[in-house]
Amino acid sequence: MNSHLNTPTAAVNRRPWPYPFWVAHRGAGRLAPENTLAAFRVGAGYGYRMFECDVKLSQDELAFLLHDDTLERTTNGSGLGGAWSLAQLCALDAGGWHSPIYAGESPPTLGQIAQFCIANHLALNIELKPSPDLGYRTGQKVADEAAQLWRNQAVPPLLTSFDPKALEGAMAAQSALPRGLLIETIEGDYLDVATRLECVATVCDHTALTPEAVRAIQARGMKALCYTANEASDVARLLAMGIDGIITDRLDRFAPASR
Repeated sequence: MNSHLNTPTAAVNRRPWPYPFWVAHRGAGRLAPENTLAAFRVGAGYGYRMFECDVKLSQDELAFLLHDDTLERTTNGSGLGGAWSLAQLCALDAGGWHSPIYAGESPPTLGQIAQFCIANHLALNIELKPSPDLGYRTGQKVADEAAQLWRNQAVPPLLTSFDPKALEGAMAAQSALPRGLLIETIEGDYLDVATRLECVATVCDHTALTPEAVRAIQARGMKALCYTANEASDVARLLAMGIDGIITDRLDRFAPASR
Protein backbone atom coordinates (compact mmCIF):
# COMPACT_ATOMS: atom_id res chain seq x y z
CA MET A 1 0.00 0.00 0.00
CA ASN A 2 1.29 3.48 -0.85
CA SER A 3 2.21 5.50 2.22
CA HIS A 4 0.45 8.61 0.87
CA LEU A 5 -2.93 7.02 1.65
CA ASN A 6 -2.27 7.53 5.36
CA THR A 7 -1.33 11.20 5.08
CA PRO A 8 -3.93 13.54 6.64
CA THR A 9 -5.43 15.89 4.07
CA ALA A 10 -4.92 19.00 6.19
CA ALA A 11 -1.21 18.24 6.49
CA VAL A 12 -0.84 17.71 2.74
CA ASN A 13 -2.61 20.97 2.03
CA ARG A 14 -0.37 23.13 4.19
CA ARG A 15 1.86 23.47 1.13
CA PRO A 16 1.93 27.02 -0.27
CA TRP A 17 -0.74 27.58 -2.93
CA PRO A 18 1.17 28.20 -6.17
CA TYR A 19 -1.69 29.04 -8.53
CA PRO A 20 -3.04 32.40 -9.76
CA PHE A 21 -6.50 33.55 -8.69
CA TRP A 22 -7.92 33.93 -12.22
CA VAL A 23 -8.10 30.90 -14.53
CA ALA A 24 -8.91 31.06 -18.25
CA HIS A 25 -11.60 28.51 -19.12
CA ARG A 26 -10.63 26.08 -21.92
CA GLY A 27 -7.83 28.41 -22.97
CA ALA A 28 -9.69 31.60 -23.85
CA GLY A 29 -13.33 31.07 -22.98
CA ARG A 30 -15.42 31.87 -26.05
CA LEU A 31 -12.83 34.16 -27.65
CA ALA A 32 -11.12 31.32 -29.56
CA PRO A 33 -11.83 27.65 -30.29
CA GLU A 34 -11.84 25.88 -26.95
CA ASN A 35 -9.07 23.49 -25.96
CA THR A 36 -6.70 24.51 -28.76
CA LEU A 37 -3.23 26.00 -28.76
CA ALA A 38 -4.74 29.04 -30.45
CA ALA A 39 -6.99 29.56 -27.43
CA PHE A 40 -4.01 29.38 -25.09
CA ARG A 41 -2.20 31.99 -27.16
CA VAL A 42 -5.22 34.27 -27.03
CA GLY A 43 -5.56 33.79 -23.28
CA ALA A 44 -1.89 34.55 -22.71
CA GLY A 45 -2.36 37.67 -24.81
CA TYR A 46 -4.93 38.87 -22.29
CA GLY A 47 -2.36 38.42 -19.54
CA TYR A 48 -3.77 35.24 -18.00
CA ARG A 49 -1.21 33.11 -16.20
CA MET A 50 -3.31 30.00 -15.53
CA PHE A 51 -5.47 27.95 -17.86
CA GLU A 52 -8.06 25.20 -17.59
CA CYS A 53 -8.43 22.52 -20.25
CA ASP A 54 -10.17 19.18 -20.74
CA VAL A 55 -8.06 16.06 -21.31
CA LYS A 56 -9.00 12.52 -22.26
CA LEU A 57 -7.32 9.47 -23.77
CA SER A 58 -7.12 8.60 -27.44
CA GLN A 59 -7.69 5.03 -28.61
CA ASP A 60 -3.96 4.43 -28.22
CA GLU A 61 -4.07 5.84 -24.67
CA LEU A 62 -2.35 9.16 -25.26
CA ALA A 63 -3.60 12.38 -23.73
CA PHE A 64 -5.27 15.01 -25.90
CA LEU A 65 -7.64 17.94 -25.40
CA LEU A 66 -11.40 17.54 -25.90
CA HIS A 67 -14.35 18.47 -23.70
CA ASP A 68 -17.18 16.34 -25.08
CA ASP A 69 -17.27 12.56 -25.33
CA THR A 70 -17.92 12.99 -29.05
CA LEU A 71 -16.17 15.00 -31.75
CA GLU A 72 -19.04 16.64 -33.64
CA ARG A 73 -19.45 19.92 -31.72
CA THR A 74 -15.86 21.16 -31.88
CA THR A 75 -14.21 19.26 -34.75
CA ASN A 76 -14.97 17.94 -38.22
CA GLY A 77 -14.77 14.38 -36.87
CA SER A 78 -17.60 12.19 -35.62
CA GLY A 79 -18.20 9.62 -32.92
CA LEU A 80 -16.33 9.08 -29.67
CA GLY A 81 -13.08 10.99 -29.45
CA GLY A 82 -11.57 8.15 -27.46
CA ALA A 83 -12.19 5.75 -30.34
CA TRP A 84 -9.72 7.62 -32.61
CA SER A 85 -5.94 7.24 -32.57
CA LEU A 86 -3.89 10.27 -31.68
CA ALA A 87 -2.59 10.54 -35.24
CA GLN A 88 -6.17 10.59 -36.57
CA LEU A 89 -7.23 13.19 -34.00
CA CYS A 90 -4.32 15.48 -34.82
CA ALA A 91 -5.45 15.52 -38.47
CA LEU A 92 -8.87 16.97 -37.55
CA ASP A 93 -9.96 20.60 -37.75
CA ALA A 94 -10.82 21.82 -34.26
CA GLY A 95 -10.98 25.54 -35.10
CA GLY A 96 -13.17 26.08 -38.12
CA TRP A 97 -16.41 25.67 -36.12
CA HIS A 98 -15.51 28.80 -34.15
CA SER A 99 -14.50 31.16 -36.97
CA PRO A 100 -12.70 30.97 -40.33
CA ILE A 101 -9.45 32.43 -39.03
CA TYR A 102 -8.98 29.35 -36.86
CA ALA A 103 -9.75 26.79 -39.57
CA GLY A 104 -7.18 24.01 -39.56
CA GLU A 105 -6.36 24.29 -35.86
CA SER A 106 -5.94 20.71 -34.68
CA PRO A 107 -6.81 19.17 -31.31
CA PRO A 108 -3.57 19.51 -29.33
CA THR A 109 -1.86 16.82 -27.33
CA LEU A 110 -1.20 17.32 -23.64
CA GLY A 111 2.47 17.40 -24.57
CA GLN A 112 1.97 20.41 -26.84
CA ILE A 113 0.05 22.25 -24.13
CA ALA A 114 2.73 21.40 -21.56
CA GLN A 115 5.44 22.74 -23.85
CA PHE A 116 3.56 26.03 -24.30
CA CYS A 117 2.81 26.45 -20.60
CA ILE A 118 6.30 25.59 -19.41
CA ALA A 119 7.98 27.83 -22.00
CA ASN A 120 5.77 30.77 -20.96
CA HIS A 121 5.73 30.08 -17.20
CA LEU A 122 1.99 29.42 -17.17
CA ALA A 123 0.06 27.24 -14.70
CA LEU A 124 -2.42 24.60 -15.84
CA ASN A 125 -5.58 23.00 -14.49
CA ILE A 126 -6.12 19.67 -16.27
CA GLU A 127 -9.71 18.53 -16.03
CA LEU A 128 -9.77 14.76 -16.46
CA LYS A 129 -12.60 14.02 -18.93
CA PRO A 130 -12.78 10.23 -19.24
CA SER A 131 -14.53 8.52 -22.09
CA PRO A 132 -17.36 6.29 -20.82
CA ASP A 133 -16.20 3.66 -18.29
CA LEU A 134 -12.56 4.79 -18.46
CA GLY A 135 -12.38 6.98 -15.35
CA TYR A 136 -9.70 5.16 -13.38
CA ARG A 137 -7.55 4.38 -16.42
CA THR A 138 -7.76 7.98 -17.63
CA GLY A 139 -6.65 9.26 -14.24
CA GLN A 140 -3.69 6.88 -14.20
CA LYS A 141 -2.47 7.52 -17.72
CA VAL A 142 -2.94 11.30 -17.74
CA ALA A 143 -1.28 11.63 -14.33
CA ASP A 144 1.69 9.56 -15.47
CA GLU A 145 2.06 11.61 -18.64
CA ALA A 146 1.66 14.90 -16.76
CA ALA A 147 4.26 13.90 -14.18
CA GLN A 148 6.74 13.17 -16.95
CA LEU A 149 5.97 16.37 -18.87
CA TRP A 150 6.24 18.61 -15.80
CA ARG A 151 9.16 16.83 -14.17
CA ASN A 152 11.49 19.23 -12.36
CA GLN A 153 8.98 22.09 -12.73
CA ALA A 154 8.28 24.19 -9.64
CA VAL A 155 4.52 24.39 -10.26
CA PRO A 156 2.84 21.11 -11.26
CA PRO A 157 -0.52 20.95 -13.02
CA LEU A 158 -3.65 20.74 -10.88
CA LEU A 159 -5.69 17.65 -11.82
CA THR A 160 -9.45 17.99 -11.35
CA SER A 161 -12.46 15.88 -12.24
CA PHE A 162 -16.14 15.33 -11.61
CA ASP A 163 -15.34 11.61 -11.65
CA PRO A 164 -13.92 10.33 -8.33
CA LYS A 165 -12.65 7.24 -10.13
CA ALA A 166 -10.45 9.41 -12.34
CA LEU A 167 -9.01 11.13 -9.28
CA GLU A 168 -8.45 7.74 -7.64
CA GLY A 169 -6.47 6.63 -10.66
CA ALA A 170 -4.42 9.82 -10.62
CA MET A 171 -3.73 9.44 -6.90
CA ALA A 172 -2.63 5.82 -7.32
CA ALA A 173 -0.34 6.66 -10.23
CA GLN A 174 1.14 9.99 -9.13
CA SER A 175 0.21 10.87 -5.57
CA ALA A 176 2.40 14.00 -5.56
CA LEU A 177 0.35 15.72 -8.28
CA PRO A 178 -2.27 17.98 -6.66
CA ARG A 179 -5.92 17.06 -7.16
CA GLY A 180 -9.27 18.84 -6.97
CA LEU A 181 -12.84 17.53 -6.90
CA LEU A 182 -15.30 19.18 -9.28
CA ILE A 183 -18.91 19.39 -8.11
CA GLU A 184 -22.12 20.88 -9.47
CA THR A 185 -24.04 21.27 -6.20
CA ILE A 186 -23.32 21.59 -2.49
CA GLU A 187 -24.97 18.33 -1.53
CA GLY A 188 -24.15 14.94 -0.13
CA ASP A 189 -20.75 13.82 1.08
CA TYR A 190 -18.59 15.81 -1.35
CA LEU A 191 -16.32 17.03 1.45
CA ASP A 192 -15.68 13.48 2.61
CA VAL A 193 -15.01 12.38 -0.97
CA ALA A 194 -12.55 15.25 -1.50
CA THR A 195 -10.85 14.47 1.81
CA ARG A 196 -10.56 10.77 0.97
CA LEU A 197 -8.98 11.68 -2.36
CA GLU A 198 -6.54 14.01 -0.57
CA CYS A 199 -7.68 16.94 -2.69
CA VAL A 200 -6.11 20.35 -2.35
CA ALA A 201 -9.23 22.04 -3.75
CA THR A 202 -12.94 21.66 -4.30
CA VAL A 203 -14.16 23.35 -7.49
CA CYS A 204 -17.87 24.17 -7.55
CA ASP A 205 -20.38 25.69 -9.94
CA HIS A 206 -20.37 29.30 -8.80
CA THR A 207 -24.19 29.46 -8.73
CA ALA A 208 -24.32 26.78 -6.03
CA LEU A 209 -21.72 28.29 -3.70
CA THR A 210 -22.66 29.86 -0.38
CA PRO A 211 -20.47 31.55 2.23
CA GLU A 212 -21.06 28.54 4.49
CA ALA A 213 -19.87 26.15 1.78
CA VAL A 214 -16.71 28.17 1.15
CA ARG A 215 -15.92 28.15 4.86
CA ALA A 216 -16.61 24.40 5.11
CA ILE A 217 -14.26 23.64 2.22
CA GLN A 218 -11.54 25.84 3.64
CA ALA A 219 -12.00 24.30 7.10
CA ARG A 220 -11.01 20.95 5.58
CA GLY A 221 -7.69 22.45 4.49
CA MET A 222 -8.74 22.85 0.85
CA LYS A 223 -9.03 25.87 -1.42
CA ALA A 224 -12.52 26.82 -2.60
CA LEU A 225 -12.52 27.43 -6.35
CA CYS A 226 -15.41 27.97 -8.73
CA TYR A 227 -16.45 27.82 -12.37
CA THR A 228 -17.56 29.56 -14.65
CA ALA A 229 -18.20 33.12 -13.37
CA ASN A 230 -18.63 35.61 -16.21
CA GLU A 231 -20.61 38.49 -14.72
CA ALA A 232 -19.23 41.29 -12.54
CA SER A 233 -22.09 40.90 -10.05
CA ASP A 234 -21.28 37.20 -9.59
CA VAL A 235 -17.59 37.90 -9.15
CA ALA A 236 -18.36 40.53 -6.49
CA ARG A 237 -20.53 38.02 -4.62
CA LEU A 238 -17.82 35.36 -4.79
CA LEU A 239 -15.11 37.73 -3.61
CA ALA A 240 -17.27 38.66 -0.62
CA MET A 241 -17.45 34.95 0.26
CA GLY A 242 -13.66 34.66 0.31
CA ILE A 243 -13.34 32.48 -2.79
CA ASP A 244 -9.79 31.32 -3.55
CA GLY A 245 -9.96 31.20 -7.34
CA ILE A 246 -12.30 31.83 -10.26
CA ILE A 247 -12.47 30.12 -13.66
CA THR A 248 -13.96 32.43 -16.29
CA ASP A 249 -14.83 32.67 -19.98
CA ARG A 250 -14.66 36.47 -19.95
CA LEU A 251 -10.98 37.13 -20.34
CA ASP A 252 -11.93 40.40 -22.01
CA ARG A 253 -13.87 41.52 -18.92
CA PHE A 254 -11.69 40.57 -15.94
CA ALA A 255 -8.05 41.60 -15.68
CA PRO A 256 -6.10 38.61 -14.32
CA ALA A 257 -4.26 40.81 -11.81
CA SER A 258 -7.52 42.00 -10.22
CA ARG A 259 -9.29 40.55 -7.19
